Amino acid sequence: MRALDVGIIVLFLVGMPLLGVWIAGRQRSATDYFVSERRISWWVVCVSVVSAETSTLTVLSVPTVAYLGTMTFLSLAIGYLIGRIVVSFVLLPKYIAGELITAYGFLGKRFGRNIRSTASVTFLVTRLLADGLRLFATAIPIKVVLVAYGVDVSYWVIVAALGVAMVVYSFLGGVRAVVWVDAIQMLWYVVGAFAVILVLNGKLPDGWFAGAAEAGKFQVLDFSASPLTSPYAIVVAFVGGAVLSMASHGADQLIVQRLMATKDVRSAQKALIASGVVVFLQFALFLFIGVMLWAFYEAANPVKDLGLNNNDELFANFIVNDMPSGLSGFVIAGILAAALSSSLGALASSTVTDVVQRVVRRPMSEAEVFKQGRIWTVVWAGLLIVCAGLFATLTRRGNPIVEQGLSIAGFTYGALLGAFLLGLVFRKAKELDAIVAFAVTVVVMAFVILGVKFVGPDASLAIDFSPAAPAQKIVSLAYPWYTVLGVVVTLVVGGLMSLRHKGYQPPDVQDDAVSAKAA
Repeated sequence: MRALDVGIIVLFLVGMPLLGVWIAGRQRSATDYFVSERRISWWVVCVSVVSAETSTLTVLSVPTVAYLGTMTFLSLAIGYLIGRIVVSFVLLPKYIAGELITAYGFLGKRFGRNIRSTASVTFLVTRLLADGLRLFATAIPIKVVLVAYGVDVSYWVIVAALGVAMVVYSFLGGVRAVVWVDAIQMLWYVVGAFAVILVLNGKLPDGWFAGAAEAGKFQVLDFSASPLTSPYAIVVAFVGGAVLSMASHGADQLIVQRLMATKDVRSAQKALIASGVVVFLQFALFLFIGVMLWAFYEAANPVKDLGLNNNDELFANFIVNDMPSGLSGFVIAGILAAALSSSLGALASSTVTDVVQRVVRRPMSEAEVFKQGRIWTVVWAGLLIVCAGLFATLTRRGNPIVEQGLSIAGFTYGALLGAFLLGLVFRKAKELDAIVAFAVTVVVMAFVILGVKFVGPDASLAIDFSPAAPAQKIVSLAYPWYTVLGVVVTLVVGGLMSLRHKGYQPPDVQDDAVSAKAA
């Protein structure tokens, strides 16, 4: 790394938040702050959705997945597209027609305020953990850069600096700044990815592509892996990926907030479905980089042979040590771009509209909601920094970090999506049914994720480089099944409880629209 690279990175970290503030202009109301008065173009929201779900986990860790295994991770993207199509026509009309500020407002209108607050708090905890891990992942390439200069700075200092950069434009610019910065940052890291491919192509020997193909590195569909324990087995990827996408894009305020910033249902549908196509292409791009790195490093063990601290430093190591000066800084800035997609607005909007207004037990004025939104933006920034620092200190980093991030959602995504589907499928279900089903699902999923293990061979265990690895190992249920199982438990428990209510008619949550202020 040279001064030019560091200068590009510093310029990006300082300039991008300021650009977001300039684009957003002055925020005049809570509706403007949280959903930008619902007037952002669908294509901008589409790019923002992709950027929001991508993060550094994708840019750093998806190449590692292909390096250690194959391109079967891409099969998940097919399931993701299926799930988005379902959300577009089942859930989005409920949100947009009702002029809600958060997805959980739908639960409040369908069941009551208690389940709305329960779902919102669950989202807040899940998003805190997932985005804490994302923020820590962003610190990895910065750590590598600093080490290259002989500077040993702790992860705590790095995540604190990133948190400050993130909060600047989120606090001052609201969701409009977040969406536009997301769009610009996505273009930046995609251009950076193509730059990496060009550099790698010039360094690889003739015949590398044929060698990778012969080794099976370009395999996309896996028909032989265990459907219970391999996350990329064909059934798991399609079914589990679809349901996981329904939860992440239909019941997670991080994505729903962006979709609500469009002008109408059709615009939101176009943004969401198009984002699925873009994500597929993006996954393919970074997986291909992983295969090229496999050829470049000759399938070396990242930790044992290359001396890295963990597998997820592999891509950053190449960028810092093998990219030309200038391009190296540009690509590192692109990785940071993926991380600075802020979830603070989603956390703040859910906190204020679903929790704070429930606690104060009185209607809050527009000015009060706006003020509380900014206060909670700062509070959540501090909590994310602490969470990211704890991940850096306490967690073991063996599997690719993107898989760890997706596993976190398994504890609660099934309950969140299941609560929405319960309200749509079981017309007689009441609030108590939803709350009990929600609680039972979270407990069941905690038991499954932490306590249920399988013994047997599994293709995903190819990440173990030990030549003496035993044929039989203790493995967990494949993480895409977590959300599917959670939805099933919620619907079964809530559906059975709803049989008690004969003749009950729920409120019509679509026709009985509420204003954004009242929400």
